[in-house]
Amino acid sequence: MSETTPATAPAVQPAHPVHRVVVAVFPDVDLLDVTGPAEVFALANRETGGERYRVRLAAPGGAGEVRTSAGVRLLADLGFDEVGADVDTLLVPGAVDPGENGGVVARLDPEVVRWVRETAPHARRVASVCVGAHVLAAAGLLDGRSATTHWSTAAQLAADHPEVSVDPDPIFVRTDRGRLWTGAGISACLDLSLALVAEDLGEETALAVARQLVMYLKRQGGQSQFSVPLSRPAAGRRDIDELRLWIADHLDEDLSAERLAGRMCLSERHFARVFAQETGSSPAAYVEAARIEVARRHLETSDAPLAEVAARAGLGSVETLHRAFRRQLATTPAAYRRRFRTGAD
Repeated sequence: MSETTPATAPAVQPAHPVHRVVVAVFPDVDLLDVTGPAEVFALANRETGGERYRVRLAAPGGAGEVRTSAGVRLLADLGFDEVGADVDTLLVPGAVDPGENGGVVARLDPEVVRWVRETAPHARRVASVCVGAHVLAAAGLLDGRSATTHWSTAAQLAADHPEVSVDPDPIFVRTDRGRLWTGAGISACLDLSLALVAEDLGEETALAVARQLVMYLKRQGGQSQFSVPLSRPAAGRRDIDELRLWIADHLDEDLSAERLAGRMCLSERHFARVFAQETGSSPAAYVEAARIEVARRHLETSDAPLAEVAARAGLGSVETLHRAFRRQLATTPAAYRRRFRTGAD
């Protein structure tokens, strides 16, 4: 019998790809712009039971402390020159300086701009958070494209970079076939990060993370920085907050004031008074707004027929969908989809 050489065991491949997220940090960076996305990615790891994201902070001066605008110090993992080309997602937060009349202006660090310009071509996708869009624009990444930023610096971005189509309204904008993302601020960094998770791991995982963050609905990019009704502060009564969460999970069911009052064990009249006092809205108006949020999400992320969108949102029919959109948004579902459908430049 001839001798045989034992076969070399194949390299063990990870069950799922690990997304390497590199976040640029620098003096006076906005703290939430960094920690918000990092928390979303950490929760995605927890929800999936594995390391799907590996977040690293990179600073111009190398590993070590970086003071943020909040005075809290972050600990960078590595320097800009150590990042290399293996970057899945490059995340660029921002920083501001005081402006006139109590306003702010975006701050630009030439070293950060240069590094982003050099590193971006090696990343699968690039996303700015809040005024980080000014860095992307200065690096030439947004030329000829649409972008958003925090409303307070949108005029500055448009004036400094006329070649960029600045829209101050959306929560985030996705362009360049999904490779470039710009997000509003400040808490909108969570919405942007959830959208990245949805793209990588699916809507179910992103919604599970949103629930962990106690975000009643995952807001999509086309929604206004100001007009989202479900972003209202928590109610003073815990039972009303719990009802709001329950409504968000049962939008395709009967959500009449009578049924909601019964769930709260209150008379319909007393329930309506308490609900309006706690939320600033009647039960019917609140439910319709919640259903519009779901319809928006489907219009922005799918090509589903309007009848299917209406059914998923609990609005019943296309006619009801049209009436609700005209009443709430002064537009039609088709027009809304044409403007905000994600994935299109």
